[in-house]
Amino acid sequence: MSEAYIVSALRTAGGRRNGLLSGWHPVDLGAALVDGLIERTGADPQTVEDVIFGCVGQVGEQAGNVARNVVLASSLPESVPGTSVDRQCGSSQQSLHFAAQAVMSGTMDMVIAGGVESMTRVPMGSPVTLAKKAELGTYMSPDIRARYPDVAMFSQFMGAEMIAQKYDLERAALDAFALESHQRAQRATDAGAFKNEILAVESRDIDGNSHGAHTVDEGIRADATLESIGSVKLLAEDGRITAANASQICDGASGVMIVNEKGLKTLGVEPLARIHHMSVIGHDPVIMLEAPLPATRQALKKTGLSIDDIDLFEVNEAFAPVPLAWLATTGADPARMNVNGGAIALGHPLGASGTKLMATLVHALRQRGGRYGLQTMCEGGGMANVTIIERL
Repeated sequence: MSEAYIVSALRTAGGRRNGLLSGWHPVDLGAALVDGLIERTGADPQTVEDVIFGCVGQVGEQAGNVARNVVLASSLPESVPGTSVDRQCGSSQQSLHFAAQAVMSGTMDMVIAGGVESMTRVPMGSPVTLAKKAELGTYMSPDIRARYPDVAMFSQFMGAEMIAQKYDLERAALDAFALESHQRAQRATDAGAFKNEILAVESRDIDGNSHGAHTVDEGIRADATLESIGSVKLLAEDGRITAANASQICDGASGVMIVNEKGLKTLGVEPLARIHHMSVIGHDPVIMLEAPLPATRQALKKTGLSIDDIDLFEVNEAFAPVPLAWLATTGADPARMNVNGGAIALGHPLGASGTKLMATLVHALRQRGGRYGLQTMCEGGGMANVTIIERL
């Protein structure tokens, strides 16, 4: 079986809600990312065999197979197909897995995987809320309700609170972690650590006005303090989660180009990394966000690697309890996790976050001279993907 290689990994800098990417139609933003991958690799657009894009809010401007629409808005020819993936927050990480599986099987040699989400233009939860307004029902079917009789709706917010309680994570620890995310992100920005992964695109506000090139993540709060974070009100009475120790709403796109040995020869480039392992599991949909913990244990067991063999980790900061519980159960070195900050500071553009984190992981490994990197993220419905890469 062929190997799967990453030859390019890019993301846009994150845009705040109603911020500097809010004027972009998400299809056009995804297309700009695809064109960036083509330009960076020098690939002949005719040689791309598929585009697989993750997106969670597949409604409105992100409806109608957003991946195919991204192709049609890009420099790729009409002959390139596209398919959209919804594995909730892991959508573009799963897109990467599908692309890698395609080139490893030999059925394709060159595939673009990525994701896009405009949380400004298609607010979080829109497929559910709009369906409810139109009286089209809910995903909670009678059989699901019978299986989970005490659950009105599966809630990520309640899952985060449950994790905080289960792993005895007090608000002070969550707030301290949030502050560290902002501090790491600011240090990385100041040091130019994101330079090779960020694709500069024109900034466009909600009114369509341009403000020059968008190259810096908008969500980083350089002036954050424990006091300012601690002053944010709780989302639930007697809870521990606040908007300040949870991921930021974000607009953005990200992607990778995945090839096999034949694709490498066609491009005539050196790979950035090799896909060493891919897996995904299902877990309890009520506590929901705990899945990265058993998923990581399973991935390490399958590969024969220990946690100490991994040089860098990207664990999505959907809510601060998730990476903190992951650290507590894996025994991983906190200094190796989310070294350039995470979604609390940089934003979590849902379906684009998987390959966003991968872009950061690939380039951070190269900058730091590490060998193995592991990425995992919690996903709605109680799932988690794990990807392990080897820097080349």
